[in-house]
Amino acid sequence: MDWQTPEDTVPSAFITEANARSVAGKPPATGAWRDGDNPGNRRFQSIGGLDLERGGRLPTVRIAYETWGELAPDASNAVLVLHALTGDSHVVGLPGPGHPTAGWWSGIVGPGKAIDTDKWFVVAPNMLGGCQGSTGPASHSPSGSEWAASFPFVTIRDQVAAQAEFATRLGIDRWAAVVGGSMGGMQALEWAVGHPDRVERVGILAAPAISSADQLALNSVQIEAIRIDPRFENGDYYEAAEGEGPYRGLALARRMALLNYRSPSELNDRFERSWQSGLNPLGGGGRFAVESYLDFHGNKFTRRFDANSYITLVEAMNSHDIGRERGGVAAALGRATAKALVLGIDSDRLFPLENQVQIAKLLPNNIDGAEPVVIESTFGHDGFLIEDAAVGPQLGRLLAS
Repeated sequence: MDWQTPEDTVPSAFITEANARSVAGKPPATGAWRDGDNPGNRRFQSIGGLDLERGGRLPTVRIAYETWGELAPDASNAVLVLHALTGDSHVVGLPGPGHPTAGWWSGIVGPGKAIDTDKWFVVAPNMLGGCQGSTGPASHSPSGSEWAASFPFVTIRDQVAAQAEFATRLGIDRWAAVVGGSMGGMQALEWAVGHPDRVERVGILAAPAISSADQLALNSVQIEAIRIDPRFENGDYYEAAEGEGPYRGLALARRMALLNYRSPSELNDRFERSWQSGLNPLGGGGRFAVESYLDFHGNKFTRRFDANSYITLVEAMNSHDIGRERGGVAAALGRATAKALVLGIDSDRLFPLENQVQIAKLLPNNIDGAEPVVIESTFGHDGFLIEDAAVGPQLGRLLAS
């Protein structure tokens, strides 16, 4: 089914009648993975309770994760791969029971690929606050009902603290590499700065050192799109029937995000002013093809994600400031000891290239000195997910360093 292909890992494309039919039914109240659902390839690890940076405590935390390859007896070959905002632990693999979409980095991770699973033991957790098996708003709280909007505020540092305890429980004291893009890149950077003794190499792809006012503004309208949906019900929508959850607000937030993930040139070149059908969009009841593209992917997204979780994770991104309470960005980056790869995309309008330039300039052990690797791509921010032929060799350089 076409709709099961992750749009983050393919170029934008015209929506076919088959695409439209695949999401014609009513969406569920939440697209979260829930206890009792088929686990697919997920494994689960409890890490106990977690005290949070901004106050509060999660009494129990579970991390859902997947692995590929074999862990060396001395655990020296472990690579942590961290997903972006709407990703999950399913880095490699086909869609199927428990996994509504195919792996999001199948061109990078696997036997003989850039992150070679014949050599490396790859671990990919679903982040804290997520909705694909790790503890988040759709999980049950001690009261027996979902956390919903009462789920506490978590930061990027909280998410990495959970990952650090998770690694300890797996018997991994030091990662051979921590690699992440976008929100995962924020976490990779936090690993390098907050846990330098536990990271040998770090790959930071299309991520900033700090969430800027521009990025906060983009996030704020996405959050508001969800909250003003009358079916959001202040976050208490989990018992709603199909088609009665906050899917319209969540789909709108996703459409807003996609505009920042892709470049203007890609959308212009791909769609131009094409019509979706024979009906004229200029007052004739028709639609432009780019409108249908955004609507389709917004609708599809509601079938695999949770509205409360989206808010939780976007607010965690808003918290990102590697220099907070560390004397500023320069002082914080100076703490890192890992060999580093910093990669940016020339057409990225979500986290523009100057963000990666700043990190590369201040990170002590960047393998390219004071410069980031710059990938030329028409795909914008999602280039790190799409441009396997360009990104893969750079990760290979890092792992060989």
